[in-house]
Amino acid sequence: MPCGFTPSPVAHHLVPGRPDTPAQQLRCGWTVGGWLLSLVRGFLPCLPPGARTAEGPIMVLAGPLAVSLLLPSLTLLVSHLSSSQDVSSEPSSEQQLCALSEHPTVAFEDLQPWVSNFTYPGARDFSQLALDPSRNQLIVGARNYLFRLSLANVSLLQATEWASSEDTRRSCQSKGKTEEECQNYVRVLIVAGRKVFMCGTNAFSPMCTSRQVGNLSRTVEKINGVARCPYDPRHNSTAVISSQGELYAATVIDFSGRDPAIYRSLGSGPPLRTAQYNSKWLNEPNFVAAYDIGLFAYFFLRENAVEHDCGRTVYSRVARVCKNDVGGRFLLEDTWTTFMKARLNCSRPGEVPFYYNELQSAFHLPEQDLIYGVFTTNVNSIAASAVCAFNLSAISQAFNGPFRYQENPRAAWLPIANPIPNFQCGTLPETGPNENLTERSLQDAQRLFLMSEAVQPVTPEPCVTQDSVRFSHLVVDLVQAKDTLYHVLYIGTESGTILKALSTASRSLHGCYLEELHVLPPGRREPLRSLRILHSARALFVGLSDGVLRVPLERCAAYRSQGACLGARDPYCGWDGKQQRCSTLEDSSNMSLWTQNITACPVRNVTRDGGFGPWSPWQPCEHLDGDNSGSCLCRARSCDSPRPRCGGLDCLGPAIHIANCSRNGAWTPWSSWALCSTSCGIGFQVRQRSCSNPAPRHGGRICVGKSREERFCNENTPCPVPIFWASWGSWSKCSSNCGGGVQSRRRACENGNSCLGCGVEFKTCNPEGCPEVRRNTPWTPWLPVNVTQGGARQEQRFRFTCRAPLADPHGLQFGRRRTETRTCPADGSGSCDTDALVEDLLRSGSTSPHTVSGGWAAWGPWSSCSRDCELGFRVRKRTCTNPEPRNGGLPCVGDAAEYQDCNPQACPVRGAWSCWTSWSPCSASCGGGHYQRTRSCTSPAPSPGEDICLGLHTEEALCATQACPEGWSPWSEWSKCTDDGAQSRSRHCEELLPGPSACAGNSSQSRPCPYSEIPVILPASSMEEATGCAGKRNRPYLMLRSSQPSGTPLQSLDSFHILLQTAKLCWGPHCFEMGSISSTWWPQASPASWALGS
Repeated sequence: MPCGFTPSPVAHHLVPGRPDTPAQQLRCGWTVGGWLLSLVRGFLPCLPPGARTAEGPIMVLAGPLAVSLLLPSLTLLVSHLSSSQDVSSEPSSEQQLCALSEHPTVAFEDLQPWVSNFTYPGARDFSQLALDPSRNQLIVGARNYLFRLSLANVSLLQATEWASSEDTRRSCQSKGKTEEECQNYVRVLIVAGRKVFMCGTNAFSPMCTSRQVGNLSRTVEKINGVARCPYDPRHNSTAVISSQGELYAATVIDFSGRDPAIYRSLGSGPPLRTAQYNSKWLNEPNFVAAYDIGLFAYFFLRENAVEHDCGRTVYSRVARVCKNDVGGRFLLEDTWTTFMKARLNCSRPGEVPFYYNELQSAFHLPEQDLIYGVFTTNVNSIAASAVCAFNLSAISQAFNGPFRYQENPRAAWLPIANPIPNFQCGTLPETGPNENLTERSLQDAQRLFLMSEAVQPVTPEPCVTQDSVRFSHLVVDLVQAKDTLYHVLYIGTESGTILKALSTASRSLHGCYLEELHVLPPGRREPLRSLRILHSARALFVGLSDGVLRVPLERCAAYRSQGACLGARDPYCGWDGKQQRCSTLEDSSNMSLWTQNITACPVRNVTRDGGFGPWSPWQPCEHLDGDNSGSCLCRARSCDSPRPRCGGLDCLGPAIHIANCSRNGAWTPWSSWALCSTSCGIGFQVRQRSCSNPAPRHGGRICVGKSREERFCNENTPCPVPIFWASWGSWSKCSSNCGGGVQSRRRACENGNSCLGCGVEFKTCNPEGCPEVRRNTPWTPWLPVNVTQGGARQEQRFRFTCRAPLADPHGLQFGRRRTETRTCPADGSGSCDTDALVEDLLRSGSTSPHTVSGGWAAWGPWSSCSRDCELGFRVRKRTCTNPEPRNGGLPCVGDAAEYQDCNPQACPVRGAWSCWTSWSPCSASCGGGHYQRTRSCTSPAPSPGEDICLGLHTEEALCATQACPEGWSPWSEWSKCTDDGAQSRSRHCEELLPGPSACAGNSSQSRPCPYSEIPVILPASSMEEATGCAGKRNRPYLMLRSSQPSGTPLQSLDSFHILLQTAKLCWGPHCFEMGSISSTWWPQASPASWALGS
């Protein structure tokens, strides 16, 4: 039911004199089934005008049926209403309010689906926006950053940081400026061909750069920004680059902001400026806009009016200079000779005109030769704003008129004839442009620059006015509607909204606001930083303090009906009768079936539906229903937040809430037995029921008995013994100490012999070659080999050299034979002479035909792999028998065996359970809970296609079976540690009227804080800093016992409170116990100050 509670089952009956339907009874406060649905006049509009409140119990009468509602401080007498009674009468003030007309508004939430948003961390003041449609990008200048964004959705294309150097910022702050001021604020941003020219304040040291338009990180040129950009980011300035590439900037050119100037630089012309320190030329100006139009450069500004005789006032001006001005000779040298300025008049006409003196924004509409301007009243007066439009012809007419001149400081400002009434910049000859600048003409240029006549707007009345609001920005779009061309104004306000208005000569549409767009969230009010329009894409680009928005100019699809579409009076939108939708003229299927109705200003619907106010406090009340009665709580609310207005709907829902009526609890049926907690071995099953059929409420009796039952299961199903591999044994000793050998290791299959895989594993070892071992045989006895006729003889003896490149000495090979020969005399006297040449001759002689060197036979077949999976090896062998070495021949060179990896694929894995986790905390602190622990099939996880783990992954056990204390809520979480090193938690009694046995025990508990040791790195000494030994590894540190999280060094925290605990002084791994440490705070940017106690 809509009232939020359930009526009693007693059937209701229609009683004469009551409303005819149950719905009317609910609305008008009658009883249904014994429940009272309304208390107080004003809660529902059906109560009679004469109802009054009184202290004490009173009966609520409704025909033959009476319901008593007993309230200590609120009772009513309610009688039924006849159909002829007047519910309420609207006061005259509300009728007047309903007669008011206000322009439509678009709430922030309704506008969000249409808006694209860009923000960037750390970037602020998105005040400079430059459109580059040819490259489909938006160039954005913010504080310390430059961005390239997509025109379609302001998504980021490139971000480049452009911040001031640390030395520049320190120098700025040393001059008395704040850290906020000493940043780089972009104040000039102009797209010129393939380059972007930009200037920034650079911490009160202006700087300009020229960068590639497609890559802002590439700086083409860097120049001084003085006279091109202000020092102070709060100073208003403007700049424009002419078609000849000359920069015309209007700004202040000194640190103190006392020297304003309109300055030309760059390009081929000589640098020129306005007269320095001459308040008649520029008097504390605020520059607004600059435009390159024809032969002139125009500047729009507001300044203190020097010609105003009574007090101080501000006038809005338009100033102009010739672009081919080259300055004077001797007089007005390096100064403009064509500078003129005239007042802009934007006012409400009348016997005493009301002037909007302060220009805030300007917009040039070249297609119409119009300049639109936003004007406001002085900041110290009543807030009011207006938009006026000026023709360029009207501006030229003012500049061709008389001047206003003051002979001396005490004289009045008087009109004086214009010596050159139709002056044109093009009359200056191209060769020697200052040849015809006579002394008289230069004197006139020096004193005659203020025009006598003001520039008058296109219409006597401002295009748009608004009281109590200050406008700040303006852009204009030309919209071709079905019948005419409209000028649509988009006006930014200081509160952060955008007004969409029409500028037209029609009396019925004059000053017409189409809608007000809320681009900021509710509760946020701040001026817009910039406002740009892209006609081709029909989009607004809004610069804010923290980002950029893209807002579409039209939202025709938002109007779902013909009435809403035509009632919006939007020149962009019309109703397409063929497609039955609201669309733009370009999207219409048939122009003859596309209709508009721009005949009057749109009006916001001021109808307001009613809304309930807050509920009154709960109060005891008594419910009477035949012979039964019960104690309840009641509360009421009024339909006054807001009240229904101008035909709005009444509040929907109950005006009275009756609750906390007592009810006894009852058990639900038992649930089915749950699955057994184990798949084998003894487990248990659980079934539950709850005391919710119904649940006891507000003092009713609780259910008696158990809410959970358990029984054993799987008593006769023993678990099978698992079969698994034992751990691998250690590797055996290598079969060879060098030259390559083999190692093996083994493992056993536990509880059976059916384990998958191999029980032995091999690997190669000691692959490095063995050192060659040489041994010589003893010399043989001397043997005669040749005897001469004279009796002389030659004798020889032999020995052999054996060498072995293997670890096995039995594998030695016979090497070359060494022979020595000696000659002995015939008489046997003297010694025999050894002849070394004999050995060389023998060596160089031909080899014995019986010597055969060994050769390898072909490789044998590969053996089977040592393992079926997970990388084994196989071997093949060859013999030195092709031929075998004989008669001292050389042995075979190379290995007799070759090894190769095989079967690298992983072995199939059969899943196995991991270990059980620890038991979880009990699910309840009382009344029967359960522990729980889990395991997973990941030790190992089964490979695809193999068996998964058998058994349950979750086990449960009973806990906290004692009865719960009645009435208490669960304990809260432990609080954070206090300065005393303690934590606390609490609970509250949920019974409204607890009995003597309910809520026994304490409502709060406390305990000491758990502590952990935290390292604190001490600051480096001056000697450590000088010697470069201040690294953290070489520095001492304190080890504190504190309630903060462990593992976090103190120096990395913003602030840290050390409780009165003990500490150790550590250097590397060595620590020494110290005394207690007093409470102190560690600031992030300064070293700690420790006080060591005894």
